[in-house]
Amino acid sequence: MKYIRTLLPSWSDYRSVRRTWRGDLVAGITVGIVALPLALAFGVSSGAGAGAGLVTAIVAGVIAAVFGGSNIQVSGPTGAMVVVLGPIVVSHGVGAVAVVALMAGVVVLIAGALKLGRVVSYIPWPVIEGFTLGIAVIIFLQQVPAALGAKAGPSSNAFVSAFESLQTVNPATLGYSLAAVAIVAAIMVIAPRIHRQLPGSLIAIVIVSVIAGVAALPLVRIGVLPSSLPVPGLPSIDPTQLGGLVGPALTVAALAAIESLLSARVAASISDTGPYDADRELVGQGLASIASGFFGGMPATGAIARTAVNVRSGGKTRLAAILHALVLLAVVSLATGVVSQIPLAALSGVLMVTATRMVSISTMRSVLTSTRSDAVVFIITALITVSFDLIIAVGIGIAVAAFFALRMLAQSGGVHREELPPPSLPGDERIALFRLDGALFFGAADRMLERVNAITNVTVVIIRMSQLQVLDATGARVIAEMVHALESRGITVLIKGIQPQHLKLATQVGVISSLRHQNHLFNDIDSAVAHARDHVNRAAASQVDHPVR
Repeated sequence: MKYIRTLLPSWSDYRSVRRTWRGDLVAGITVGIVALPLALAFGVSSGAGAGAGLVTAIVAGVIAAVFGGSNIQVSGPTGAMVVVLGPIVVSHGVGAVAVVALMAGVVVLIAGALKLGRVVSYIPWPVIEGFTLGIAVIIFLQQVPAALGAKAGPSSNAFVSAFESLQTVNPATLGYSLAAVAIVAAIMVIAPRIHRQLPGSLIAIVIVSVIAGVAALPLVRIGVLPSSLPVPGLPSIDPTQLGGLVGPALTVAALAAIESLLSARVAASISDTGPYDADRELVGQGLASIASGFFGGMPATGAIARTAVNVRSGGKTRLAAILHALVLLAVVSLATGVVSQIPLAALSGVLMVTATRMVSISTMRSVLTSTRSDAVVFIITALITVSFDLIIAVGIGIAVAAFFALRMLAQSGGVHREELPPPSLPGDERIALFRLDGALFFGAADRMLERVNAITNVTVVIIRMSQLQVLDATGARVIAEMVHALESRGITVLIKGIQPQHLKLATQVGVISSLRHQNHLFNDIDSAVAHARDHVNRAAASQVDHPVR
């Protein structure tokens, strides 16, 4: 029960509202203005419709703000989610989006309840950046048809679909569509340079919409929008389709968890509102997607761009994110007639600029010039994201990064033959002292085994393990096999300096029992060398008393 209470809202979430409400009010209104064109654009781009984007931003925005684990996270429809939802709409229809939102929300909710929130911290930086680059490219490509005033191609691949759309371009309207995109892009670039708080995307959409309306330009508009929130209820879908939606729902759930936790982590690093609770954030995002699905919306995630606007605008508590959703609700209630006349080309311009801003040239340069392995991981993740699937890209990126990490770890380990401590005594040439360094695990164990087993003309082998930092079961088993092999050749093995954290493993896999005698385990090198010299002397004496004939 104590753990469950940590996942639920409490009055402590709003303890500082008395001091911060003015900043939260300004931030909430600002984020709401910024979120309006994005919610519309993401809804249209996903295929679910502008209304679904608005519903998601409102419903999921409130639920995630109240139940989530971040004080300043703003949630709603995002570009990454649009990339996944597009193929789902093509394959299963618009009605499947709300069902997927419900199914994915349940998965994310369970993940939070099972304390899986910290898993995202294991995703390497090059994978995250490659993933982000791939998403940005896909979002940009998805806007090409609308920017050209054409129909999207039938392919689910963004690049192929954009190329196919070129065949449906209408030369009579092409110039108007491109002009709308150019005006939006120019205003979004110029507005922040005039004042960082200016909502460039909203200003751009208003200007383009006014020009298109006054001049009666032949541009495709958003169309009819709901004037109120839909009545909540279970989405209707053929039960036979549910099995085919399990895979897409798991993909959406994984993406929602990854993107939300990454956004919350970044938000915590750029604000002074305290840390975030990763498990509670998953619970909040799961509930947000479930609620969005009941209202006919899309799956939701934390949105880093809107969250950053919230921080820059003075947001300190969850009140700001709640107010942002209320601003959008006011738009739905009071201004859907006006909003319905926004040209789709203007929204495509907003998303093209947004996608471009997702890519940081300096960050790309840092990754590509860091190490060769990191650059490979970054490029592979980005290419697979664009070519195949987002979650597959993350999985392969992590696998490639793990391969390079294991290879580096294996290379850090080694076995080195050392000289015995002075003074040198007769018979010391019959003693081999080996030091194990770094990591001894499945990736490096065989190399050590070959090195030690290759020695000849010795009577005693001393293995120093005090410098060994990493030891797994495979490495320990290899040591046991090595000791057994040496002992079977008549070579006495002494082990010096097993660290306390390795002793239990070494005992369980047979390292200790493989020694000829329990007294062959030492804590200091001098005692081990003295014992080895005694063995050599007794072996020499035995040869004198019993010469070989």
